[in-house]
Amino acid sequence: MLRASAGQEVVNEKELMQRASQLMEKCKEFDVHGQVHQIHPGPVVTTYEFKPEAGVKYSRITNLVDDLCLALKAESVRIDRLPGKSTVGVEVPNHTRQLVSLGDLLASQEAKSATHGGVIPASPILAEVERSMSGKMGRELVLRKALKDVRKEHDLVLIDCPPALGLLTVNGLVAADWALVSSEAQYFALQGVEGALEVVEQAKEFYNPDLEFLGVVLNIADMRTKHSREAFEQLKEHYGDKVFESVVRSSIAYAESAEKGVSILDHRPDLGTDYLALADEVLRRVGLKEARKKLKPLLAA
Repeated sequence: MLRASAGQEVVNEKELMQRASQLMEKCKEFDVHGQVHQIHPGPVVTTYEFKPEAGVKYSRITNLVDDLCLALKAESVRIDRLPGKSTVGVEVPNHTRQLVSLGDLLASQEAKSATHGGVIPASPILAEVERSMSGKMGRELVLRKALKDVRKEHDLVLIDCPPALGLLTVNGLVAADWALVSSEAQYFALQGVEGALEVVEQAKEFYNPDLEFLGVVLNIADMRTKHSREAFEQLKEHYGDKVFESVVRSSIAYAESAEKGVSILDHRPDLGTDYLALADEVLRRVGLKEARKKLKPLLAA
């Protein structure tokens, strides 16, 4: 049941088994029955794969976050579905944590094994990396250096960043050539884009003078509604040609595809066309003609 991450020192096995037992007992108190099937120790957090019995709803498990924090004596607990599995991941901070660097994280075997078609998912460890990088020389350049070889292997590298000027976002913007802002179709869409652009401008001024604003794309939108259409027109009015013509529609199918661990192109090809159109527009704006040619068969399908 116990699986240590490759290259990581195994956390005290007795402690892990004890926590797994406490987790199951606390869930049982609230009539949420199930078993911990796997334990995945990490340098900062440990993930317990909890398989609930048939009929137990996911929301009943997530409602136990505070109770599990108390039972496990943890400052926080994160519960999330595991894509492609019938188990739920319960992430608990370790009592003893190791320091990890962003470069080590990207170069680790875990990152390589987690890659799906060139996609590396985020990890809770990144929060610890951000804290460990503060106060260190050259901390803004860590990701740029880590991606040096990766850039040679790919036409385009996409880095998803939170809209705040923290160290992880700064690293992403310093490593980037262009900044693409995503906006939801909400009443305050314009204010959200303005806030994101302030972050981009600060990164450009202080860290990466070559950084360019590629544009803004409307996301999670239902263009059949007046509300979404007005949000799109408002963005057009302020940013003109910088607003992408491609719009990503809102749908529960995205959450479903993530839960099943499959691409939206396979789960709902009709919705996947939004991303294909956006990809084509991005490639056109950055001048990658050969990459656009490779995309044409998918657009025509």
